[in-house]
Amino acid sequence: MVFLKTDEEIELLRESNELVAKALAEVAKVIAPGVTTKKLDRVVEEFLADHAAVSGFLNYNGYPASICTSVNEQVVHGIPSDKVVLQDGDIVSVDCGAYKNGFHGDFAYTFCVGEVKPEIRALLKTTKESMFLGIEQAVEGKRIGDIGHAIQTYCEARGYSVVREMIGHGIGRSMHEAPEVPNYGRKGNGPMLKSGMVICIEPMINLGTKNLVFERDGWTTRTLDRKPSAHFEHAVAVRSGRPDILSTYKYIEEVLGENAI
Repeated sequence: MVFLKTDEEIELLRESNELVAKALAEVAKVIAPGVTTKKLDRVVEEFLADHAAVSGFLNYNGYPASICTSVNEQVVHGIPSDKVVLQDGDIVSVDCGAYKNGFHGDFAYTFCVGEVKPEIRALLKTTKESMFLGIEQAVEGKRIGDIGHAIQTYCEARGYSVVREMIGHGIGRSMHEAPEVPNYGRKGNGPMLKSGMVICIEPMINLGTKNLVFERDGWTTRTLDRKPSAHFEHAVAVRSGRPDILSTYKYIEEVLGENAI
């Protein structure tokens, strides 16, 4: 069932999503070669606690951390660890959820660690751009397929592949709600978008094959060919005539400056 949100509920969702955005800005301050992904997890956990919120990820279906940290060829759901030390040239997708006042926030950004190869930065840039093209379609009267089509055609035209198994979703009082929001599709297909829907649009785009492998930990996914993957995510309220982005990258970009993607 798709739950349409009131304006008051959308503002509570905006608060949760802004909080996640600020949490990842704290992550941006400490990401560097030599830092463990577990350190990033602790930064977020402490920040959320200081702001009267909790992680929406911790213990979700048994997930053992407050964020997901997916490094290089890992696509999503990488588990933070003291054994995973970021290296110069890595990329790391940090996916974060916050739960406050009865509503969830969900947000992701792929960071560069030190000096990253130009072809990998180009993958990140394209992925982020495709997300905003998908967001442009998140208006009343459009369909879910319009979002996926915008993302897919933009990325595939540039030689990248679109992950099929992992997709976006609705969000509200639950972390994952209907409808599902694939990053591929056909124009005019899929459920109709209605004002009051709130969805997470999150392209996961690979430098090589679209095919994935699920690791033995039961969570982490990686590319079959071990080529890098990028992931960006915003929560968006569907409105008449224009989308309403509930999360923001401005806090991260203020920290990263000219190094932002």
